[in-house]
Parts: sequence; structure tokens; C-alpha cells
Amino acid sequence: MSEELTHEELLAELAEETAEIVEAILEDGSNPDAVYMIEHHLSCDNFDVLEKAAIACFKKGYEVTDPEELELEDGSIILSFDVVVEMNLDEEAIFEDVEKLVALAKSFDIDYDGWGTYPEE
Repeated sequence: MSEELTHEELLAELAEETAEIVEAILEDGSNPDAVYMIEHHLSCDNFDVLEKAAIACFKKGYEVTDPEELELEDGSIILSFDVVVEMNLDEEAIFEDVEKLVALAKSFDIDYDGWGTYPEE
């Protein structure tokens, strides 16, 4: 397992990742003016904690998906849910949500596993 990043290092890594994802999506020919479904992924191995985090996200105005059980490559099981935000592919706006959700994940001791979206024509 990799060594633990500081909060600042994690945010710097996520900012770089966000810029790379947005650039790659636009380079692939997706519509820069479209509204995208941005899915932020949060996970842990404790259902009760995950549920409390999902409720906290909902109370902050976010749309949340139902929890799912996922099997990792090593065979272990984690639980996850997504926070779904409809927005333009705006790097700054996406990263604002990243920062908020990383802080929320940290407060519940769960993992923020990045974000993704689907190409829009």
C-alpha cells in the first residue's frame, strides 16, 4: 500500500487529476457546453459509517446513489456510493465539489475515490 498523503498533497493530486480528466474529455471531442453527470465516488468497509456520510452529503444538497458492494482486485469487499452533480465541464467548479467532498469524507474517515463522467456529444 502506498504511504499516506497529507491533506494538501491529496488535494494537489486531485486538482491535477481533475485538470487531466477535463482535458482528456474535451480532447476526445465531447461537447464543452453540455451538462455532464459528474459522479464523485466515496467508499469504506463499514455500512453504518457509509450511510451516515451519504446522509450528510444529501443534507448538503447533493444527490446520492444507493450504496453498492464492490469487490476489489485482491478479493476484499468495500461499500461505496456516488455523489452525482449535474454541471458543465468546469474544472474549477468540479474541484470545488472535490474539496468539499474530500473534507466530508475525512470527517467520516471514509475514502474519496475520485470522480468521473461520461462523454457528451
